[in-house]
Amino acid sequence: MKIVKVEIIPITTPLRRPIVMRGTTISGIHSIVLKLHTDEGLIGISESGDTSSWYRGETQDSMTAMIADFFAPQILLGEDPTKIEKIVGRMDIMARDNNQAKATVDFALHDLTGKILNVPVFTLLGGKTVDRVPLGLVLSAGKPEVMVPEALAVVKEGYSFVKLKTGHGTLKDDVAMVAAVREAVGDDVDLFIDVNGFWTYDQAFATIRALEKYNLSKIEQPLPAWDIEGMARLRGKVGTAIYADEGAQELHDLYNIIEKRAADGLMIKTQKAGGLLKAKRWLTMARLANLPVICGCMVGSGLEASPAAHLLVADDWISRFPQENAGPLHIHDVLNSAAIKDDLALNVPRFEGGYLYPNDGPGLGITINDEVLKALASPGKSPRVITL
Repeated sequence: MKIVKVEIIPITTPLRRPIVMRGTTISGIHSIVLKLHTDEGLIGISESGDTSSWYRGETQDSMTAMIADFFAPQILLGEDPTKIEKIVGRMDIMARDNNQAKATVDFALHDLTGKILNVPVFTLLGGKTVDRVPLGLVLSAGKPEVMVPEALAVVKEGYSFVKLKTGHGTLKDDVAMVAAVREAVGDDVDLFIDVNGFWTYDQAFATIRALEKYNLSKIEQPLPAWDIEGMARLRGKVGTAIYADEGAQELHDLYNIIEKRAADGLMIKTQKAGGLLKAKRWLTMARLANLPVICGCMVGSGLEASPAAHLLVADDWISRFPQENAGPLHIHDVLNSAAIKDDLALNVPRFEGGYLYPNDGPGLGITINDEVLKALASPGKSPRVITL
């Protein structure tokens, strides 16, 4: 069996409610859907998730060009799709960075290989370690009167933690938001914040000290991605655990963080790791360093959420911790998948009672809603089709 056609379809998915954080308000998700066709009629599918230029430095156009002009004609077409290690290795030789584009290819290859072997992707990854994954939920930054009822709803639904974004106002506003939410949810709820690397060292030190009375479990990426030395220095002076996200992208980033003792834990996204194959390597390094890992998402449909869902139930290390892979919930502004009616995936993975359950069908177990796919076509952007 070999790949004979590659399709790349740019889509734009509006959010029911914008996501607010410092420096940006996200009102829509710009992603690509990838289809890998074989000469025997099987098709592997994937979605990139939001192409966040400030987080990954990739866009719909850059990912489309990388896949259509480089990976498809020089690596994918004519190749056996089950040779995932070979294909991922060749992509890394051909192009540095571009991990989200590479991940989108990796996801489709895993979906296709699962369909060829008639097994779920979690079986390809070693089989289930757990049947379901406990989740926390990420909320926007906002005023206390807005964030308190949202946090209470998340806790009532059964989620394991509440994460708040910062940056809806001043640093004092961030502290006031945390204070109000902590008072509302009580002392036993796991509560933490995500700074997305926007604080200076002085701001981080002073604000974390001010927040200590509210018993946050962790502070995510308080300093810019490049400031590993600053993260290590800050970690040695505050009592709250420091987690790295934007600063923990490639394996060499993890090596530097571990060597410099710059974090108490790590945040992974399968897209920033470069796909499922490379995410397994990423998690091996985290496990060797005994660092807990939380998996987020780039925000996308049920198709985007599926690769991580399979990884989270399969990998023994990451399955030990509550996760936050909940892109479809953010798009549709709901707390469970039963409330989702018009997703790109006809069968969104189950989000219920604060838990995530991956689909059991072959590959990712996802069927695309073709009507929704057509409706989400990005204005002014055309699909690319490359054939053997």
